[in-house]
Amino acid sequence: MNKAVCKAAEKSGCTVIYDGLLRDYTTFRVGGSCCIIKLNGAEACSELVRLLKENNEPYYILGRGSNIIADDKGVNGTVLLIGNLMSDKRVEDDIIYCDAGATLTALCNTALDNGLAGAEFAYGIPGTVGGAVYMNAGAYGGEIKDIILYAEAVNRETGELKRFTPEEMELSYRHSRFMKNDYIITSAAFKLEKGDKTEIRAKMDELMEKRRSKQPLEYPSAGSTFKRPEGSYASLLIEQCGLKGYAVGGAEVSTKHSGFVINKNNASFDDIMQLIEDVKKIVEEKTGYKLECEPVIMSDKKQGV
Repeated sequence: MNKAVCKAAEKSGCTVIYDGLLRDYTTFRVGGSCCIIKLNGAEACSELVRLLKENNEPYYILGRGSNIIADDKGVNGTVLLIGNLMSDKRVEDDIIYCDAGATLTALCNTALDNGLAGAEFAYGIPGTVGGAVYMNAGAYGGEIKDIILYAEAVNRETGELKRFTPEEMELSYRHSRFMKNDYIITSAAFKLEKGDKTEIRAKMDELMEKRRSKQPLEYPSAGSTFKRPEGSYASLLIEQCGLKGYAVGGAEVSTKHSGFVINKNNASFDDIMQLIEDVKKIVEEKTGYKLECEPVIMSDKKQGV
C-alpha cells in the first residue's frame, strides 16, 4: 500500500479500503487481504496508474471478480477495482456506451429496455463489461466480438487513454490483446440491432433457464474452469475420466456440470489450485488432452490481472 497513491485516490473521489478482503470481491469467495481502491472513472485510473508506475508499486486490476481465483495470502501492492463507481451507461440509436464496471446483466437489461437485440447471449454471465472484453466472453453461440464497436483503455506505462477498434483488440476464443496486460479497459461501446422487446425478453429468459438447469449457480465458483480444448469439450473429458464429484478439501468438480470447479465447503485457494492441477494431470494422462485453466490466478506468485 502506497500512502501517496491512496491520498491521491481519495482526493479524486475514489473510495479506498485499506484492509479489504478479496474473498468479498470474487465470486469464488476466496482471497486474502489487500488495499483496494474503487475507481470512479478513466481520469482517476490514468492518474493513479502514473503514480503507481512512478513509485514502482505493484498493482492488480479487478472487476466483479467472476473469473478470478485469488490467493488466501492476499496480494502485495494495490488492487484497482473497476466496479459500481464506474458503471454508467447511455444509449444513442442502436449503440450502448458502457463504463467497464457495468455488469453484463445491466448491459442486457439496457438493451431490452431500448428494444435492441444481439446481446442476449451475455445475459446471466456474472461479469463486468471490462472483464467480458478482456476475455472476449461468450455463450450460446454469441461472443463480445460479435457486438463490440470499440473499447477504450488506459496504458499501464503512460496513463494515456486509447481507443481500440475490434481489429486492434485481436478478439478470438476467450482471448483479446488486453491479456498482454499493457492496457486497462475503462469503457466500451456495443452496436446492436433494433428488435422486438417481447422476443428479446423471451430469448433472455430461455438462456437464463438453461444456465440455471445446467450450471451449479448455487455454489461459489469462477464459472467454467477450463477453456475448451480443440477437438473436444473440457466437461466431457473430465466426466470420461471419472472426475465428476472429485474433491480436494472444500473444492469439488461439480456433479451438475463437470466443467465447473466449485467452492463446495469453505474451500481454500490451495484446495482449488490442487484440484485444478489434479484434473489437468489425470485428463492428460488418460486422454492426451492438455486442459488450460480459464480463470485468472490472482497471486503474487503469478502475473497480475
